[in-house]
Amino acid sequence: MNRSDLITKESTFGIINHWALAISCIVLTISGFGFLFQIQGIGSAFSGFPAMKVVHNWTGVVFTASLFLSMFNWLKESLTFDSDDIGWILTAGGYLSHKAKVPPMHKLNTGQKFFYLTLLVSGFAIAATGFIIWLMPENKSMLVLSHFIHNVSFIVITAFIPVHIYLSTLGNPGTLRIMITGKIPYWWAKKKHPKWVRELEEGHGN
Repeated sequence: MNRSDLITKESTFGIINHWALAISCIVLTISGFGFLFQIQGIGSAFSGFPAMKVVHNWTGVVFTASLFLSMFNWLKESLTFDSDDIGWILTAGGYLSHKAKVPPMHKLNTGQKFFYLTLLVSGFAIAATGFIIWLMPENKSMLVLSHFIHNVSFIVITAFIPVHIYLSTLGNPGTLRIMITGKIPYWWAKKKHPKWVRELEEGHGN
């Protein structure tokens, strides 16, 4: 491969699903804040709290479906750890110092793996409890527990979103293009994901 060549890092299906997951997550976060703190301005933006509840519930369906489908793209990679991942953690991925020697990464770096696993666990927790709150409002005992888990999961996801957005844009220039075209320059991939590129060149990657 030449330095200027483009290689595919994300499929069309992966791009569409990633956007569906991202947009639904943002809509749920905004409306969730509105419900949690009873913010009238947010409720008004959705034409009132009853309408916002409808939007929130059905957007939750989209989020749940997208989260499930994402497992076909990222789960296997996210569950694969080796000594280089430990090295990545010890060097904080090179984010705290440009002098740090970051171990070679595969298709996802260690931070991306942890983020995805956190999103997956918290996302399914918030989805499951959300459906209980929506469809089983008469079950008071389950409702109390569901609201607690729902809110805790919401806080976890909300805390990770701005970090993820920053690291996917300003923190790692060039990363956003993956969500737009699915392609990255060979030299960039070689620098950020050398283990994955090596497998591609040997005919073992995907």
